[in-house]
Amino acid sequence: MADTIGIVITGASGRMGQMLIKTVMHSATMHLVGAIEQKGHDWVGREVGGAMGSASMGVIVTDDAATAISGADAVIDFTIPQATVAFADMAAAAGVAHIIGTTGFDAKHLAQIANSAKKIPIVRAGNMSLGVNLLVNLTKQVAAALDSDFDIEIIEAHHNKKIDAPSGTALMLGEAAAEGRNVRLEDVRDTKRNGIVGARKQGDIGFVAIRGGDIVGEHDVMFASPTERITLRHVASDRKVFTSGALKAALWAQSQMPGEYDMLDVLGLN
Repeated sequence: MADTIGIVITGASGRMGQMLIKTVMHSATMHLVGAIEQKGHDWVGREVGGAMGSASMGVIVTDDAATAISGADAVIDFTIPQATVAFADMAAAAGVAHIIGTTGFDAKHLAQIANSAKKIPIVRAGNMSLGVNLLVNLTKQVAAALDSDFDIEIIEAHHNKKIDAPSGTALMLGEAAAEGRNVRLEDVRDTKRNGIVGARKQGDIGFVAIRGGDIVGEHDVMFASPTERITLRHVASDRKVFTSGALKAALWAQSQMPGEYDMLDVLGLN
């Protein structure tokens, strides 16, 4: 394993955590050195493979995140904003690359992550799939090509356990559309539609969030004028699209200088 990079996975018991662990264990370029769960979780102290109901992987789940991260080359993190900020601080202290798939950050969280990125490479993306990042580029181009007669609506659908809305991917798409129109998303974002809200304001970028069942992730960007509609669409049918992107980012980050990056950087699309 000397020629492979050591990976720590946070939120080991979660849906994404387990899939990331399985993907790392089958990788030829990396190996699992740590699995982190929160204090009091019933997985802590157990061998992670056994906890997952599979063969032993030789890694004990721990709640000592700082120690686990200090022994890794990269930490891959799909958790919640407060935890991610703490992990970023630990990764910075250890000089370990941090790959962030967490969404739902506020301005304070982002400022703290930016501070950590002064010491380490951090790759943060609302979505790590190749298809979505191509969709981001297309959205920017189409928004730049069309005038304000075209209303922009971003419709996203996810499983019923997702806790943030709009999704991180939807916000990525909104940022791309706003950049294409040379405006700030915070000035034109429309997410508050409940009751008598009045007519749609020209130039706004609207968001609609759907939650139900086990939907992995669906995103539509609709450009609607009085005479025609253009819709760009991405559907994720398997969470492997996110795990493969995260692993690609972890490998890419090994040769990068400290700073904040996204999947467009990893994929060479920026």
